[in-house]
Amino acid sequence: MNQPTKAFASQADLADKVIKFEQLSKHCWAYTAEGDPNSGVIIGDKFIMVSDATATPSMARDLIKQIRTISDKPIKYVLLTHYHAVRVLGASAYAAEGATEVIASQGTYELIVERGAQDMKSEMERFPRLFRGAEEVPGLTWPTMVIGGGDATKGEVPGKLVIDLGGVKVQIWSPGYGHTRGDTIAWVEEEKVLFSGDLVEYEAGVYTGDAQLEEWPATLEALRALKAEAIVPGRGEAMKGQANVNKALDYTKRWVETLFNAGKEAVAGKMDLKAAMAHTRKSMDPVFGHVFIYEHCLPFDVTRAYDEASGIKNPRIWTAERDIDMWKALQD
Repeated sequence: MNQPTKAFASQADLADKVIKFEQLSKHCWAYTAEGDPNSGVIIGDKFIMVSDATATPSMARDLIKQIRTISDKPIKYVLLTHYHAVRVLGASAYAAEGATEVIASQGTYELIVERGAQDMKSEMERFPRLFRGAEEVPGLTWPTMVIGGGDATKGEVPGKLVIDLGGVKVQIWSPGYGHTRGDTIAWVEEEKVLFSGDLVEYEAGVYTGDAQLEEWPATLEALRALKAEAIVPGRGEAMKGQANVNKALDYTKRWVETLFNAGKEAVAGKMDLKAAMAHTRKSMDPVFGHVFIYEHCLPFDVTRAYDEASGIKNPRIWTAERDIDMWKALQD
């Protein structure tokens, strides 16, 4: 008897998650959802900043509702930690709450130009639950403030933006390549709270389909050097205390290194993609097989690790068509 075909990506994941809105320090909050994409909130005496805008205006309004239980200040700033649709397409909802600035790195801006439209279509197919109400999305989210400066992966000093929200300052910069080549963090130094976006995950799948795997571990060490006392990762619970922050960094680093090593071994062994997947599972499944969206991430991750190990430094663009072609190639 034939086994039923596995559902593509997260198309079978339709159960709503429990939202948690949690205070981490005097001005910093985490909006987490059982492994769904997280957002961060920094509330100053004058203005509010949201880090990662959510997938749709409808989802953003839920976050806004949580914020409004504790503050009526304008949500003036929206930070895009990277370009992925599931993080940025809710941005339009903040305009009614006072948002005048959408902040991104130069690398993120370039990626929106290069592949934002394809990514939007691709991610909407992958995550039907997260993109309920997608008809409200007015189009791509474009930054109004772009942070240039040096490339940390080349030993240069990255550009840095410091935003004063009133009583609290937020530093924003790109610490290096990782989840994408445009990853951007928010760092509240006085309170030692780090908003990492998808550079860091904890007990959830680490999506690496558009990653720079070789550079990612060094970027994680740059984040470790901040000695954060709390972190809002891209997925998973907010971590409190330096030991727990390091646990999240270690978790992400282990995923990236285990995956990339398997990819290099697969290329060296002249395996095809399907064999590379089976090879990667030997080292990944026992450690990570239980976590949220593991089965969603793994095909994209193995494909990217195989590509990068083959010498493709700039990740190939995922389209909805390429997603399905890859998925079919890997099914038994």
